[in-house]
Amino acid sequence: MAIQDRFSQQDLERIKSAVKDAESKISGEIVPVFVEKSSHYTIANYRAALTGAALVFALIVLFDRYIPALAVYDPVLIFTLVVIGGLLGGLTANYVAPAKRLMLSQSYMDQATFKRAQSAFLEEEVFNTRQRTGIMIFISFFEHEVIVMADKGISKVVDQKEWDGMVKVIIENVKQGHITDGIVSAIKRCGDLLLEKGFVITPDDVNELKDDLRLE
Repeated sequence: MAIQDRFSQQDLERIKSAVKDAESKISGEIVPVFVEKSSHYTIANYRAALTGAALVFALIVLFDRYIPALAVYDPVLIFTLVVIGGLLGGLTANYVAPAKRLMLSQSYMDQATFKRAQSAFLEEEVFNTRQRTGIMIFISFFEHEVIVMADKGISKVVDQKEWDGMVKVIIENVKQGHITDGIVSAIKRCGDLLLEKGFVITPDDVNELKDDLRLE
């Protein structure tokens, strides 16, 4: 699924409006970044291909042992069937997200997501504010991962448990099929939290980062 297909135009406008509303009260910048997946995970295709080939070969051995009527003895045919099994496995992982996810460990996906979030933080220049008060809400749908990353001007006064709470809100809403509601709630919480911590908008405050949503 393309990332654009996960949101209607109305959803995107709601999120963008929530960002503008939150930023109208605080001296901070909120940057939502949504990606379909954080890596191509080519290794999953290779693993699925090997699994498919191994499964076909195992079936050939089982048929030879227990179902002689279906046994295959021609070496060329055996090779062909194993190759076909490998190709089907690789193609399945390439085009079917659950199959690809099955070939990957959670820790591997966690690392890929965190690296992608770090790259997005730099690419979107979330750090490029006068008081280092940028916040990125990063969602990677394939991995079912949410990361809230704040610049040092905010992170030094906000406990990690606050970000964990926002992540939990988004994930719970995503599981219930209310993706936009979860994101809007998290953005509102970001604004409220910064107000609580004293990041009040000043007369000379300017919008330092563009408000466009980042969809990749």
